[in-house]
Amino acid sequence: MNFGIAYGQGAFGLAENLNISRGEAKEIIDNYFEQFPGIATYKEQSIAMAKEKGYAETLLGRRRYLPDINSRNFTVRGAAERNAINAPIQGSAADIIKLAMINLHRIFQKENFQSKMLLQVHDELVFDAHKSELETIIPIIRKEMETAHEIAVPLVVDINNGNNWLEAH
Repeated sequence: MNFGIAYGQGAFGLAENLNISRGEAKEIIDNYFEQFPGIATYKEQSIAMAKEKGYAETLLGRRRYLPDINSRNFTVRGAAERNAINAPIQGSAADIIKLAMINLHRIFQKENFQSKMLLQVHDELVFDAHKSELETIIPIIRKEMETAHEIAVPLVVDINNGNNWLEAH
């Protein structure tokens, strides 16, 4: 529901998704923006900046060009507007985790750890960690992920382990 409302889902769509009346859905949306007014401001500013520049930008300066941001077609323009809202958030998160991955790779090589970073899944990193190294690498992983790039909101990392990815969750 949060993502739907933040990215422009209206009362009709929310009512359909939650199987409630449009009136109830409109009330939820109104209350949402009343409780979180900064989201509406962020959306408006993101769209306005993309319309002016023709692109959205991550915190680290990577650009997502949006050629349809000023389209006369409502549907096409709406998709570009949603991208203008989403790209700085998701793109910045991707940039930050990539920095953490680079830093962790360098540290693991330098320290000659047997443990290896295997893959990234959205905002998670999966490691093949040797049990004998867990106490050493966990604080390193946490520090590098939480400090890869400084932002106004602290990044908090949860770390779990198990015999496989499912078990670690």
